[in-house]
Amino acid sequence: MSVASDDILTRPLGAKRTPRERLRSLNATYLTPRMVTGGLVLGLVGGLSILGAVGDPQGGEPVAVATIALRDPPPVPTAAVPVPEKPVAAQRSADAVETASGVTVVRAGGGNAPSDAVVIRVPDAAPVKLASAPDPRLVERGRHGSVPRLGEGRIRPLDVYARPDPGTTGPRIAILVSGLGIGQAATASAITRLPPEVSFAFAPYGGDLERTVARAREAGHEALLQAPMEPFDYPDSDPGPQTLLTTARPPENLDRLAWAMSRFQGFVGIVNYMGAKLTSDAAAFEPVLREIAARGLGYVDDGTSPRSIATTLGAKAKVPVARAEFVLDALPRPEAIDRELARAEAQARAKGFVLVSATAMPMTIDRIARWSKDLEARGVRLVPVSVALRAASGSARLSSAAP
Repeated sequence: MSVASDDILTRPLGAKRTPRERLRSLNATYLTPRMVTGGLVLGLVGGLSILGAVGDPQGGEPVAVATIALRDPPPVPTAAVPVPEKPVAAQRSADAVETASGVTVVRAGGGNAPSDAVVIRVPDAAPVKLASAPDPRLVERGRHGSVPRLGEGRIRPLDVYARPDPGTTGPRIAILVSGLGIGQAATASAITRLPPEVSFAFAPYGGDLERTVARAREAGHEALLQAPMEPFDYPDSDPGPQTLLTTARPPENLDRLAWAMSRFQGFVGIVNYMGAKLTSDAAAFEPVLREIAARGLGYVDDGTSPRSIATTLGAKAKVPVARAEFVLDALPRPEAIDRELARAEAQARAKGFVLVSATAMPMTIDRIARWSKDLEARGVRLVPVSVALRAASGSARLSSAAP
């Protein structure tokens, strides 16, 4: 097939091409069909020769190879995402922090501090521990069981079993709570709620007294023993079958006292349980006080009877005696107890020291617990009853100077 710049259709009919036109036609000639066929035959023969030499891995199937170039997609613009801040731990309440740390924070109006001050009371590094009981040096076997005695070198149970006291000066209050060991709920409440400086007197008729007193002493509370003594209206008011009587002979009363002293160990002294009549009778009471002194103990008058002559007889019997100045819950009403606690605080500021007593009524325990929470912030300190007993015996001295 030949293609020329001047097609026959455009040339006049019957006109012949000139030599110049024929030359231009030859220059524009393409491959003829015969030439194309010959080239294909030669290529096929060459391909078959190569396949015969190397084989066809695709089993004669047609193969097409294409190269695909992968391009990374264009970055998609994103808005800046704020990084969340770390969650802030929930703030615990002030009470929880104080409980966990052992530090008491008193705000506004504590003691002599300004009204807007914050007073922080840091407790001792370790709780005060009482000496273990019984101490083998201070025990002897009696008819009713083990009873306290003086040790070699006149070591007294009063000194060994007492709660240690730093002896600093300033207004101080000693509180004796009596009637413990009988009601389990009241006893447990007193042990856990009252400050460890508060001393406890246990009645001898309670059950499992050894365990109960050990728990109280483990919590830091000093222990005393209540001895049943005859009241004026006996037997209408009956302290129990082991009551010390004005009509009994001294050996009989001392035997009853020994029974009471065998009920538990680790006490620093004896407290009257009722006993208004016995404690006003010198002939019946003096032998009892002498026996208490001989065993290295002290005697505490709970202040319930104005007729008691314990303080007068104490010097004669050579026994350390301390007397409560008044009873906190003589009138068992919350406002009356609060009023007596305020009175004790005022007397401590005026005289330097005051000893008061109370019974283990739930109401009394609650009022003392509430009142004592910020007592030190007000400049007054609680001390155990043994401070008064040891001062009376000359082994310690109370200061009357207020801070």
